[in-house]
Amino acid sequence: MPDALISIVIPCRNEAANLPLLLDEIGTAMTGRAFEVIVVNDGSTDETADVLAAQAALRPFPLRHLRHEKSAGQSLSLRSGAWAARGDIVATIDGDCQNDPKYIPVLVDALRQAGPGFGAAQGQRLKRRDSKVKQLASRFANWLRNAILHDETRDTGCGLKAVHTDIIRKLPFFDGTHRFVPALVIQEGFRVVHCDVVDRSRRHGSSNYGIFDRGLQGALDLGGVWWLRRRRRRMPKVEEVSHG
Repeated sequence: MPDALISIVIPCRNEAANLPLLLDEIGTAMTGRAFEVIVVNDGSTDETADVLAAQAALRPFPLRHLRHEKSAGQSLSLRSGAWAARGDIVATIDGDCQNDPKYIPVLVDALRQAGPGFGAAQGQRLKRRDSKVKQLASRFANWLRNAILHDETRDTGCGLKAVHTDIIRKLPFFDGTHRFVPALVIQEGFRVVHCDVVDRSRRHGSSNYGIFDRGLQGALDLGGVWWLRRRRRRMPKVEEVSHG
């Protein structure tokens, strides 16, 4: 389905300096494909709104700007973008330029080629550019998550993902959903395909998410997802039987 529309969702907060470069790279990576870009401005206090207004006039592809009145976090930004998406697949990428847009078509193609039993394609970072402390914290968090949830994913913190739109809209959204997409997709009865991607250094600004946010909050969220998977019943397939 090369002509099917892809919705690229970029959750961001205070990434005005990174967005023009990121949009350049997305345009190049998606050449020949039908796509839209949805930037979810999560309560930014910098020039993000002005930058997006200027960029929308320059870009040959649809560039949509969703604005949260105040910051709601990365996961709820992802939800806003998913519900606004017009494409059959939602591809996500962080707004800090650490994710390389050239992997978006790789993830989309991997998901489509995997077949109807697969609900998502998850990027897994190689050559991490974060500090050693963040890398160690992330490695431990991923080990613990996989040990408890068995989602067979080495790196769920990577912002590069591709998910069928109808599936991502079914996922429960809470602070931290974006870290558990593979486990939640599996809970819906689908499998996940994985693609290695190469991480890059942030171009401008500083991270909006610290070790405390990723560590303690992530551990609390892990307990919640574990409970959800144990208690939630998978919805059966429903078929109406016609009698005459």
